[in-house]
Amino acid sequence: MALARPPAALVFDLDGTLIDSRRDITTAVNRIRERFGLPLLSLDKVVGMVGEGARILVERAFGADLPAERLDEVQALYLAAYRDVCLDETRPYPGVPAMLTALGARYPLALLSNKGEELSRFILAGLGLDGCFRALLGGDSLPTRKPDPAGLRVLAGRLGLPVDRLLLVGDTRIDAATARNAGCPFALVEWGFPHPPGAAELEADLRAVTAADLAAALLELAESLA
Repeated sequence: MALARPPAALVFDLDGTLIDSRRDITTAVNRIRERFGLPLLSLDKVVGMVGEGARILVERAFGADLPAERLDEVQALYLAAYRDVCLDETRPYPGVPAMLTALGARYPLALLSNKGEELSRFILAGLGLDGCFRALLGGDSLPTRKPDPAGLRVLAGRLGLPVDRLLLVGDTRIDAATARNAGCPFALVEWGFPHPPGAAELEADLRAVTAADLAAALLELAESLA
């Protein structure tokens, strides 16, 4: 597939798209598992659990080992542990800061994550990326989160654009479904978290192997409007 027309603004996912947060998330999960005397989980195991917010991660990482009535407590412990370590090893993917700088000169940029909004802002600030975005929503900013399209609709309103003029840039089926549900195009990045089976078959209007590739493709589209 190809973009039928250049987008008017770009909305980025965070984890697995802009930042590699796998190790810090795994550290936080295992700190809490250790606290409860549970065996530690591998990096790959934890990565397969992320993408749909902290609550779903906690249910996947602890639900088989702890009673359901303790999951609220575990979620609070996990979030506190994660905030303590969330900048220890998390870094932007190669080329991402330069990509955001280049694209931000031509497009309004926004961010839509299933990570909590305050934590997303904290991490972006710690990595020096917080000034890149005109608008930001996290997984707790609204009553729903991705793949519900409400976040994209709210961001479109904040940017003063119809939602179908946004391009959502992400790395998972959840991002693809979010764009589809909102009626906007989707760009799949292939440099982030290891993709689960079926990722190659995801429908995308644009695919990019590196951040430089994505920047080049979108800048070329912007030039077509000049």
